[in-house]
Amino acid sequence: MGVIDRLARLVMAERVPLESHAIQTRVRQLLPTEAPLLPESAALAVADSLVGLGPIEPLLRDPAVSDVLVNGDGAVWIESEGDLRPSTVRFESPGHVVAAVERVIAPLGLRLDRASPAVDARLPDGSRLHAIVPPAAVDGPAVAVRRFTETVGDLEELAARNAVDTRGAEVLRGLVADRQNVLVAGPTGSGKTTLLNVLSQEIPPKERVVSVEDAAELRLRGHVVRLEGRPPNVEGAGGITLRDLLRHALRLRPDRIIVGEVRGPEALDLLQALSTGHEGSMSTIHASSAAEALWRLETLALAADSGVSEQSIARQVRNVVGAVVVVGRRTGRRVVRSISTVGDDPEEVYRCP
Repeated sequence: MGVIDRLARLVMAERVPLESHAIQTRVRQLLPTEAPLLPESAALAVADSLVGLGPIEPLLRDPAVSDVLVNGDGAVWIESEGDLRPSTVRFESPGHVVAAVERVIAPLGLRLDRASPAVDARLPDGSRLHAIVPPAAVDGPAVAVRRFTETVGDLEELAARNAVDTRGAEVLRGLVADRQNVLVAGPTGSGKTTLLNVLSQEIPPKERVVSVEDAAELRLRGHVVRLEGRPPNVEGAGGITLRDLLRHALRLRPDRIIVGEVRGPEALDLLQALSTGHEGSMSTIHASSAAEALWRLETLALAADSGVSEQSIARQVRNVVGAVVVVGRRTGRRVVRSISTVGDDPEEVYRCP
């Protein structure tokens, strides 16, 4: 047993409250007698082993790290400034990985075991955790933690980071001012949520915004009502879907609706919401081009199996979506690649130089 584990057991035996500050305080009191050679920083390591994600907690505190990935063999990879590389941190065993995940999801009312081998959770700091274990994960438990490290305040700051030039920023500002319905498209980790947050800052503060998300990740300001979905429990009951939330959103008198990401049959409900007078709404979608984003939105809407024809869905998409903003990576930087207007005659009005 290592010294950190022994200190953790002592703290647990004393029934110290499972809260990081309380644990660190008690460990510092124990260090002179139980581990006089350890520095005071060991108190944080003990707290991480009891209430956090164990050895990867220091990585999650690094502001430069955007993703932390744990593979089935216990190896840990990080993405920092657009570069994916292995770290020197490692989990001791598959059980160690599962125990770490269980610690952080238990207070959220979630579980992870062979009967329920996958979990998706939003951590208290806003990070997104996804874990999957055997039998669904063949080589051992896999964990991905997505941190939202970029806190870009507005379009000027976005331009200062070379994510968009002055002309592109003005086009984006004009889309919001003109109350165009905007779809932000891009691959995973391309900055879709960051751009959605930035665009929301251009919404006049007197307007009422209702946000709808699977896990509340948007950091919106102003007159905002936030709605968050919930997966069903182990009995298959109690789930709240994005389709449910979109219907509730319409009854909350929104001026604009912001959907964190459309990825399923809720696409049809979003189209219907946009058709009922909520101009200036926004959402994100996984796609690599404007054309692909529109096609994917149509496909997802058809998945609702409402009996609406493919032609009707396609016409509705082009009637209600005003613009598609495509984001992506360029030499490690997240950039606005293009902006296209939609309609009977789609037109690309901006491309990253």
